[in-house]
Amino acid sequence: MGFFWADSTPSRPIAPHPLPAQTNLEPPPGCPMHKSTTTAPHPPPSQPPPASTPASACPYTPPPPGTAETTATPSYISKLNPLNYMPSSIANTREASHQTISLPLERETSTIPRGDGPGTWEYPSPQQMYNAMLRKGYTDTPAEHVESMVAVHNFLNEGAWEEIREWERRFGKGLGRGWEICKHGEEGAARLAALESLRRERSGAGTVDNEPKLLRFMGRPNDTTPKARMLGFMAWLYPSEFPDNPPFDRHDWYVQRQQGKEVRYVIDYYSGPPEPTGEPVFYLDVRPAIDGPTAAVERAMRWGGDVWWRASGGSVREEIARRERQGARMQSV
Repeated sequence: MGFFWADSTPSRPIAPHPLPAQTNLEPPPGCPMHKSTTTAPHPPPSQPPPASTPASACPYTPPPPGTAETTATPSYISKLNPLNYMPSSIANTREASHQTISLPLERETSTIPRGDGPGTWEYPSPQQMYNAMLRKGYTDTPAEHVESMVAVHNFLNEGAWEEIREWERRFGKGLGRGWEICKHGEEGAARLAALESLRRERSGAGTVDNEPKLLRFMGRPNDTTPKARMLGFMAWLYPSEFPDNPPFDRHDWYVQRQQGKEVRYVIDYYSGPPEPTGEPVFYLDVRPAIDGPTAAVERAMRWGGDVWWRASGGSVREEIARRERQGARMQSV
């Protein structure tokens, strides 16, 4: 997929035989009105030619300006929905003649708020997913596997959105608040998030106002991210330390932040060793794309804050402080 758009303004048609600059020339040999003669041609008429010209006349007369000779056929890319780069209308009925089983038509509603209007995004039904894959050329996909593919697809998207919400919870209100959370490390940030959720429930505030919203998204499986390329190079250089496990997919999600700012997030999808029960394992690498210095600082704060917290013994300090508070409460009783 890519940002390719069809030109909506068709180019002006060109005459098959360019109009001559002189008017005393004979018609071209292929013209139906061409005649072999030895007499000199008549001088050009002083009056302009009649407005109506026979259908077989030559030279070719171009159409009036602003009209097109033929209607341009829109390209496939121009028919895609710019919000998700999928076909604008995907039928929810069986289209392929070789489909042997019936697929569910019900669509599942996600928890991801839409940025282009009210409500949340809706996942495609298994039948719509199958039709979309056929349109993209994946004709060898067994129809009986599509329902489980949709379940995995929805599960991974929900997990990706939770990761994005965590990034926005830290940095949605600025870098200052982001550092106040990040300096406690990943474990401390998780505890702070749990405390905030508990306070909202006790106060009856419910969900947080100005939640981030998903504006649009785009799959880019053939465009490897710089981080994935670097990890691949490290796997080649140190195969015993870094697994050679490139991502099987990549998405770019465009999110509307609380202040109305648009932020692009990059998501790399990895597969891990299966569970002992045979269930597949997936994990995601979600982070803001470095489209500017702010995103670079956010990523450095989150990574550096966790390293600083663990290296400086932050968890030990918090445990000592917790025991001291408990001892003080016991003495006051």
